[in-house]
Amino acid sequence: MPPRRTERPRAAPHGVDDATWLDVIQKMDEVYSQLVQDEVELEKKNEELEQSQQFIFSILSAMSDVLLVCTEKGEIEETNAALCELVGRSDADLRGTSLLALLADAGSIARAHAVLMNASPTRRGETIELNLFAADGSSVPVDANCTPRATPSGRRVGTVFVARPTAELRRAYQELRSAHEALKQTQQQLLHSEKMASLGRLVAGVAHELNNPISFVLGNVHALSRYSDKLRTYMAAVHEDKDPQALLELRTRLRIEHLLDDLPSLIEGTLEGAQRTAAIVNGLKRFSAMDPEERKRVDLNDVAERAILWVSKGTSQPLKVDWQPASPCLVEGSLGQLQQVVMNLIQNAVDAASTAQPPRAPHLWIHARAGATNNLLSVRDNGPGIAPELLSRIFDPFFTTKPVGKGTGLGLSISYGIIEQHGGTLRVRNHPEGGAEFTVELPAVNGAS
Repeated sequence: MPPRRTERPRAAPHGVDDATWLDVIQKMDEVYSQLVQDEVELEKKNEELEQSQQFIFSILSAMSDVLLVCTEKGEIEETNAALCELVGRSDADLRGTSLLALLADAGSIARAHAVLMNASPTRRGETIELNLFAADGSSVPVDANCTPRATPSGRRVGTVFVARPTAELRRAYQELRSAHEALKQTQQQLLHSEKMASLGRLVAGVAHELNNPISFVLGNVHALSRYSDKLRTYMAAVHEDKDPQALLELRTRLRIEHLLDDLPSLIEGTLEGAQRTAAIVNGLKRFSAMDPEERKRVDLNDVAERAILWVSKGTSQPLKVDWQPASPCLVEGSLGQLQQVVMNLIQNAVDAASTAQPPRAPHLWIHARAGATNNLLSVRDNGPGIAPELLSRIFDPFFTTKPVGKGTGLGLSISYGIIEQHGGTLRVRNHPEGGAEFTVELPAVNGAS
């Protein structure tokens, strides 16, 4: 039986005690724990990186615009699904090939080559037109935005092309143009509707204005008819060769001398009445017709005076107007549209005073002021003014402070748009002395033709 070996405890290396060994083992545990923690963190970073890549890939796949990323030499590095579908080639097939190989004509190649060779492109890039080979071999025009791609240090490493087929842009432009035309037509219809509403409020006054000259003309025509009968009787006697004494008696009885003296004034008065009637009718036709927006020199004084006349004729109650012209007060614009604006402001001022509590007789202050660059026309009433919280909404479409059924809410909105189209402004405020004040400001023009 072999002799039994007895193991003796391993002696620590010379010069190293137990405390030192414990420190070494503790450090090794800390290093191991740190390695495990770093590995967990690395796995987390890899997962986040994969999620970011998936997110970027989903965006590239969802883009309807064509995306192409190439090196500074024009070699393709990245594409998206829209480009692959357009040219009929896979992403793997396109990578590493030249951008110029996708272009269908020499002009497109020259433009793309110029972008790639541009040594100092702007950060916003530039837009060029290119023709790409489609999957069926045809040429597809696109508008491409070319943006330089650079490293964090600023060195250019390539170019990013984002393009959209021109056919889509043309279709979108056509839709936008159609919508714009429809909007313009609707605006003209609203303008005409509001104009006719304003015209309807003036019918009674205009009818009274027309009644005066027409009654005058009718009276003169009846007088002329009687004079015609007397002249016919006298001329018949003359043709019957009656003796002079009988003719003299007949002439005296029919008052032929008075008739002949009165004829010129009757004819003149009839013509004047007819001309006044024609002027009123022409004014109404000009106001109510669809305005072709013909621009010409317009005197704001004439516009205001005509508006004051028409509104006063259409108002059943007495209207006091302090009118202060400023001749000349010439602007460039559409007479019919400017007439509509001023009439609307004056009519609103009359309504504001009439609906005050307690009701009061309308009193308006209308002033024209001529300036070196701008001409102004202000309309102020003696109404209650406008509540401060409503001043910012007064020009909004369909907003009105009038009772239900008394206003469309379009008059001031349309007036604001008309003045804006004429290059001017329409402002409103509560006057320090009471009432609301609207001011039209338009660019002035000199009196030279």
